[in-house]
Order: sequence, then C-alpha cells, then structure tokens
Amino acid sequence: MATTVHAVRTPWKDRDSIVWATILGTLFVLLYISVFKGLALQWWNDPDYTHGFFVPLFSCFALWRERKRWMAVEIRPNNFGLLVMIGAVGLLLLGSLGAELFTSRFSLIVLLAGMILFLAGSQMLRAVAFPLAFLIFMIPIPAIIYNQITFPLQLLASRVAAFWLELVNVPVLRDGNVLVLSNYSLEVVEACSGIRSLLTLISLAIIYGYLAESRRWVHWVLAILMVPIAIISNAFRIVGAGLIAHRFGPEAAEGFLHTFSGWAIFVVALLALLSCHWILRHVGKRDTETAHA
Repeated sequence: MATTVHAVRTPWKDRDSIVWATILGTLFVLLYISVFKGLALQWWNDPDYTHGFFVPLFSCFALWRERKRWMAVEIRPNNFGLLVMIGAVGLLLLGSLGAELFTSRFSLIVLLAGMILFLAGSQMLRAVAFPLAFLIFMIPIPAIIYNQITFPLQLLASRVAAFWLELVNVPVLRDGNVLVLSNYSLEVVEACSGIRSLLTLISLAIIYGYLAESRRWVHWVLAILMVPIAIISNAFRIVGAGLIAHRFGPEAAEGFLHTFSGWAIFVVALLALLSCHWILRHVGKRDTETAHA
C-alpha cells in the first residue's frame, strides 16, 4: 500500500519564498532607513536610551538560541500577513505625516510581524514572538507618556528621600520635587526621576530572566519587581547626595561623586535583582519539595 509523503516547505528550498523574502527585505530597508538612522542618533545622544544599541543584538542572539525551535516549524504562509504589512506601512505614513516618532518606529515591529506571518505563517510568528517583542525596548516611549511618568516619579523619589533624610536626623524641607537642606537645595530633576534606570533595568531583568530561568512566571515577577527596585535605588542615590552635601558641603555632592553614585546605585539594583531571583528560586524548590512530600 502506497504511502503519501507531504513535503514540508522550507524557505531555503522554495524559490517563491526566497523571491518574496528578497523583495520584502529590500522594501523594508528602503522604507525604514531613515527610521533606523533616527533611532541610532537618539540612542547615541539620549542617556535614557543608550541601552537601545543592545536590544536588537540581544534579539538576534535570542533568535539564534531558539533556532532549533523555529527551524522545526512547518512553513505555512498566511496571506493575512499582507494586510498586517499594509497596516504597518499606514502607521509609518501616519507617524511621518503627524511627526509622531513612536508610531512610525513601532510600525517597524508590526511590519516585521506581518512579513513573518506572510512568508512563514502563524506558527513561525509564535516561535519567534519573544525576540520580536523584545524589540519594543529599543523604541523611545512617546514624549506625552514620558512626561506623564517622569513627574510623578520625581515627586515619589523626593518624598521617599525626604523621609529617609529625616530618619537620619538631616533637617530637610520638601517643596514639590525640591529638597531644601540647611546648606543646599537639591532638585530632583527628570534625569533623577529614575526613568533612565527604570527602562534599562526592566530590559536587563527580562534578559536575565530569559537566560537564567525557565519558568515563565518568574520572568514576569522579575520584570515587575524592577519597578520598585529602580525607584528605591534612585531614592537612595538622592539620600546619599543629601547626606554628602549636609556633611561635606554642596561641592562634594556634585561632579564625580554624582556620576559615581549613579553607577553604584545601578550595581545595587542589579544585586537586588539577583537576590530576588535567589529568593524566587528557593521558594520554587520549597514548593516542589512540599508537593512531592
């Protein structure tokens, strides 16, 4: 009795797939060359997004690391991907005409998703979902959302810092986001709001969780925990500046020590991330041992 064998289409054996991939790849580069240039310039000039250079590199690494998974997926092109690509181009035009950088930049990820769906199907899109979704961290958030986030963070950081300074008997008067000491006025500006470390630390938490932990729920918990860790770490930095200014004078709280404290607090936040993972790992082991008991 004859057995029918269904061949699995692969992009490197299907001439049509290669042609379509070449055409779409060329159009992708032509459409988004100015977007890539704008992103690179902002990553270089904006201290809040210097981590943007590493995001596509890590996505490529994650794609390579998962190669056995997505290479085993059967290629089933889905024409719905064409509609997704048209929608992405519409977002690009809308963002360009409205001078809204986030919309045009976000359309890049939408177009990539549409291309994958059109050329390889929904199963392939699911297989590469994580590397694709991680690219969102390379796109600066819209200015209107950025401003809505930074000012509350400034107020929160100044409140926490004022509370801790009072605990260590440093006289302080808080006026909004300004901490008035006996010999120094410390203003918690946007750069000190914690937004810079928050965006970078969340990205690092996701990378660390992906590399060091197999449980999905731990990935989410680590990423969420980075929000209070970043806020508290930044408040510690402000407290440190206040203590130094109170004890040694305003000049000591500026310059090199201000820059060094930023790196020191960043290291402290990473150590807090490792500590949280250690706790979660041991909680998971304890739950497993209890279940088997």
